[in-house]
Amino acid sequence: MLLFAVAAVRVSSRSGLPSLLLYLGIGVAIGQDGIFDVTFNDAELTQVIGYAALVVILAEGGLGTKWQEVKPALPAAVALSTVGVAVSVGVTAAGAHYLVGLEWRQALIIGAVVSSTDAAAVFSVLRKVPLPSRVTGVLEAESGFNDAPVVILVVAFSAAGPVEDWDVLVGKIALELAIGAAIGLAAGWLGAFGLRHVALPASGLYPIAVMAIAVVAYAAGAMAHGSGFLAVYLASMVLGNAKLPHSPANRGFAEGLGWIAQIGMFVLLGLLVTPHELIDDFWPAVVVGLVLTMVARPVSVMISLLPFRIPRQEQVLLSWAGLRGAVPIIIATIPMVAAVQGSDRIFNIVFVLVVVYTLIQGPTLPWLAKWLKLGSTDAADLGVESAPLERLRGHLLSVSIPDESKMHGVEVGELRLPAGSAVTLVVREGKSFVPLPSTVLRRRDELLVVATDPVRDAAERRLRAVAQGGKLAGWLGTGGLS
Repeated sequence: MLLFAVAAVRVSSRSGLPSLLLYLGIGVAIGQDGIFDVTFNDAELTQVIGYAALVVILAEGGLGTKWQEVKPALPAAVALSTVGVAVSVGVTAAGAHYLVGLEWRQALIIGAVVSSTDAAAVFSVLRKVPLPSRVTGVLEAESGFNDAPVVILVVAFSAAGPVEDWDVLVGKIALELAIGAAIGLAAGWLGAFGLRHVALPASGLYPIAVMAIAVVAYAAGAMAHGSGFLAVYLASMVLGNAKLPHSPANRGFAEGLGWIAQIGMFVLLGLLVTPHELIDDFWPAVVVGLVLTMVARPVSVMISLLPFRIPRQEQVLLSWAGLRGAVPIIIATIPMVAAVQGSDRIFNIVFVLVVVYTLIQGPTLPWLAKWLKLGSTDAADLGVESAPLERLRGHLLSVSIPDESKMHGVEVGELRLPAGSAVTLVVREGKSFVPLPSTVLRRRDELLVVATDPVRDAAERRLRAVAQGGKLAGWLGTGGLS
């Protein structure tokens, strides 16, 4: 099944069909009403495994989040994750109550469940769709932040008895977020400090240690009655931007675990659903999804971003890019475990909503970005990977030149790298050679740059500056050495 799921990624990338739907389809196919008729109805086990998978997915997303992109977008992302979630819950719940006829408790639960964007879906789409860095930063940070308040709301709505006073609930959410943020930042900083100063005996231990620190951040946040999900995301973001030893290996290991987590989580959710029970809830799910997508999400984006003067086109794209995935389905198991009346119907509506609107939003997002003329205006970034040469007290930088990079046509000597660094090898069309100062760089070249420890960062800055500004970078206001 795992091999089949890996092959499905290839099918997904070629067809444009979101991979999560293929994984859900695998679970449905082997479950009840499927080919093998496997009966699985353990919502509690699904929730536990789903939470564990979500921790891994958030860790992988945090490690890949660039602080320079997220930093300017942080206030807007926080507003979307708090004020935006509250507005979305209210509007969606009203639609579910008045249009579908659900009781207010069930309507509020559904409104809260589907108000969380899915980190796995968002990270996956952003890798394929070139968007301005501000939009990318807001979407990444929002998907990492908004799981925490949504889980708190769903737990509160699913508890026995009346919902506590709203001011108490808001205060509880704020406190849990503050605790989770503090623990996540502390765990990330301490973990990065330790990994930079403690030489592990094998390079393969660094990726394991990074993921272990992320899991510890989640556990510590949860044990302190804070938001473990926020803690793991912030800790991973700190680790991912700390320039740790063997950073490419750390990212690669986390990405592999993230794929396994997604596959296992989606297949398990597909197993949990009973397909023939979805028929009665299909149209209610479509109606709720329509309210969410066309009313609740746009209104929440508009209200949340009022103080930030974000252009209307970007607001439209942010509204449409609020992708749902496995996270809402996992959160929908909370009322099932709490034995809330009508929880099976809540789960079915959320399941159908996610499948239908993922099919609509995911494939159409690139088209919408093009129509709004919001393709990335940033110069193509270099793919720079770094491996430490510990005994030589240096670093080996592997640099890939994208098609749109202004490094195309620049001679090696014109890079003007700082003293202590040099281009030692060029790989072009599968053949490698040692370059001369007069060697002209081309698109899709791969460079190996050796740099000593003191100038490693300066060398990378200079390479990125030339990629964005060409050979005159520095004189034309682009960053880098002049």
